[in-house]
Amino acid sequence: MTTTPVVRALGDLAHDSAHAGATACACAPPQVLADRPDGTVVRSGPVVAKAHASDSEPPALAARLALAASPRLEGILLPALPAPDGPPGSTEGRTVSLWPYGTPVDPSDPDAAPWEEAGVLLARLHRTPPPHPLPPMGGPVKAARAVARMCAARPGDPAVTPVVAAWRGLPGWARAESPAPGHRNGFLCHGDLHLGQLVRHPARDGPWLLIDLDDTGLGDPAWDLARPAAWYAAGLLPSGTWLRFLDSYRSAGGPAVRAEGDPWSGLDVVARALTVQTAALALAKSAAEDRSPDEVEQLMIDACVRIASLPPELVSERAS
Repeated sequence: MTTTPVVRALGDLAHDSAHAGATACACAPPQVLADRPDGTVVRSGPVVAKAHASDSEPPALAARLALAASPRLEGILLPALPAPDGPPGSTEGRTVSLWPYGTPVDPSDPDAAPWEEAGVLLARLHRTPPPHPLPPMGGPVKAARAVARMCAARPGDPAVTPVVAAWRGLPGWARAESPAPGHRNGFLCHGDLHLGQLVRHPARDGPWLLIDLDDTGLGDPAWDLARPAAWYAAGLLPSGTWLRFLDSYRSAGGPAVRAEGDPWSGLDVVARALTVQTAALALAKSAAEDRSPDEVEQLMIDACVRIASLPPELVSERAS
């Protein structure tokens, strides 16, 4: 296990929270579930401790934790556990939250991935009136940060040219430069939806719930459909899987797309933005690891080449 000060502190916090009042135990060592600049996550038994990004704003995180605890979101979001020093606490200068452990999606069994459940949960989330003020959802900001990271990692590299061109072809609201159009704003959104954001709780056979609220807030609900839409458009997600997800979202009354007919008038811009984000991260990571992009990463980069070649009039029509 990685033994950085943050990891050690999180392991101790999760262990102590799992065994409040106990004097001794025979627990396995804490398990590192993730260790990245945007989030370090350590599990001890039934408790997970998370250190959020160093630039996280405690008031915004507190609003998001309160959202997960709201009765309106019961059965949609996994609620946090009480922090020892009041929500949220801190460890090694980083804001920390505690969560019950839930069983994640099994990456070795793609046929069992809960795409229909994800669609229903998103539709329920988007249809829920916000119970209190919340920050903007973080989808566009994450995309902008990915492009900035790519440019910093590969200064002057022609490999970034189609990704930057595809980025510049997006409207300002998709680049976090202006608010989304009024009719597409103000919905409760997860902000970073992918299958890693679902767990079963109680663990093993409980219902699926959404986790990881660092980017949750108010915004355009189409953004939560953007990643699977981008994967489908790039050929990474089979059409049958995409339609299972989309149909479940529509059947549950999701507002991001029209109830019938072509959904792409509401999804095209955000799908392109997520394609750019994914390609930018691929180029940044491959540069940091001194390697070429792998096959999956190259598919998203190639998709940016196609996006950058779109006629300007077609881009304008789809961005409206």
